Amino acid sequence: MDGSLPPKAPWSDSETLECIMVIPETPNVATFAFRAPSGSWFDYRAGQFITLELPLPGGPVERTYTLSTSPSRPLNVSVTVKAQAGSIGSRWMLDNLRPGMRIKAYGPAGIFHLPEKPDGKYLLIGAGSGITPMMSMATYLYDYGNNTDARLIACARRPSELIFRHRLMQMASRVPGLRLSFAVTEEEPYDVWTGYLGRFNQLMLSLMAPDYLERDVYCCGPEPFMQVVRDSLNALGYDMDRYHQETFVAPVETVADEVEIDDVVPDEAATAEVSFARSGVSVPCHETDTVLAMARANAVRIPSGCTFGVCGTCKVRKLSGEVHMVHNGGIDEDAIAAGYILACCSNPIGRVEIEA
Repeated sequence: MDGSLPPKAPWSDSETLECIMVIPETPNVATFAFRAPSGSWFDYRAGQFITLELPLPGGPVERTYTLSTSPSRPLNVSVTVKAQAGSIGSRWMLDNLRPGMRIKAYGPAGIFHLPEKPDGKYLLIGAGSGITPMMSMATYLYDYGNNTDARLIACARRPSELIFRHRLMQMASRVPGLRLSFAVTEEEPYDVWTGYLGRFNQLMLSLMAPDYLERDVYCCGPEPFMQVVRDSLNALGYDMDRYHQETFVAPVETVADEVEIDDVVPDEAATAEVSFARSGVSVPCHETDTVLAMARANAVRIPSGCTFGVCGTCKVRKLSGEVHMVHNGGIDEDAIAAGYILACCSNPIGRVEIEA
């Protein structure tokens, strides 16, 4: 093969795929590259997925994986696989799938993808193996080369778990319009990390992509991570009609199969009430008011500092009711589970009783 496009029709899933490479990426993560033995080329959209039929000892199982390659490079396709706790198919691939083996495959499919002519401004956000579709999209934008304007945010637990980190850096070093940000929650022992450190939040988002309001957002990662992204965008006034996401659990093939996202978004027209138990004050308000704002307006003392959910000074116990809290690292999950909130970034949903 001389590198030119083969004079063949696009691959169809009536033909098995042959594994041609297995590339280690990070601990427990590998990329598996496939080609069509007939020489057919691959036609799909950046971000779509493929379904593999894996010949496990107990019988074949089907597993869906996002393609990590770009349709701008149509001679082969790759999937990048991470063995999650309790995984069966991914664990089998990492332990058994080797070059030369052939696998039945179906697709490609899915509505989570870039437009065919990506001439807009994009913000790509991936956590863990959720970086896979972002790699496909970033490669397509790199190859498309028409005034690329994309920011990519990759998040992981540790720097060594940032999949595709060096490949992304190599591309970004050659295309000024592709800009990268990396964030981890833990540093490596005996190593230096100079990127963002901590749980992803709206403050990081504003620093990494100051013009996020102008961009179409594509996000993939664990559901709790995507919830943080959605909450951050909602809190910052982003037009969520321009937000797209792919879940780890059930990739969506058609628009009809798409599940509507039903996030809590404080409504300016919805009434609420904050009751301060120790002070004996009860205040009618709106969902868009914060607990701290209601305390200040009614001479209820709650110590505060940054007023942006970072410092944790305004941490106070919630005795009953529900709030919608979008913080920036000033409170941990243990404190939240114990009933604490940050008053500066908590909006009352209905009636809420606060210990202050």
